[in-house]
Amino acid sequence: MISRIDHIAIAVKDYDKAYNFFSTLLGAVPGSNSTDENMKYLWQNLYLGDLSRLELLTSTGPGSFLDGFLSNKDGGVHHITLQTPDIKKTAGFLDRNGIPYFGYHEYGSFWKELFIHPKHAFGVLIQIAEFNANDWIAPSVRMPQGKKFEIKPEHDGCTIMFPHPGGGRVAIPLNREEMMELHNKLNESL
Repeated sequence: MISRIDHIAIAVKDYDKAYNFFSTLLGAVPGSNSTDENMKYLWQNLYLGDLSRLELLTSTGPGSFLDGFLSNKDGGVHHITLQTPDIKKTAGFLDRNGIPYFGYHEYGSFWKELFIHPKHAFGVLIQIAEFNANDWIAPSVRMPQGKKFEIKPEHDGCTIMFPHPGGGRVAIPLNREEMMELHNKLNESL
């Protein structure tokens, strides 16, 4: 039912300070972002390493859905997003097991979501969504379309990169001995 944790969303009052902290100081790579005029907020995806993702959320004006969450604090974890391959099957599973959810939305074929309230999920707001992860990832952290692997030569070996089913890529560094072992095993299998 659940493929993986896609990202952790952090709501903040001071967007510029938070963005600088995660991108400049911690090296996160900025990805997709947008504003929602109806709900009055901005979201920004940030990528750390191969597969770790954060989403910064901030209010864009009075009446934002974040107002209550940020009323007594400067920021904090707002929700965790879990990826599912089939949102309708997930909703059916939740129904059969008596787990209430809300906010079911389908935004075309590219994003389908529902939420489980913190009172039903041990204090955590959970967003479950069906989507293609690579649609939301910065080009610099995803594999080129159609590539099954890339090899980047290094001084003392190489790094092999593979696409990850959750989007992005996985980098595996190999020293010269490991490269030779891999070469020999591949030759044995032919």
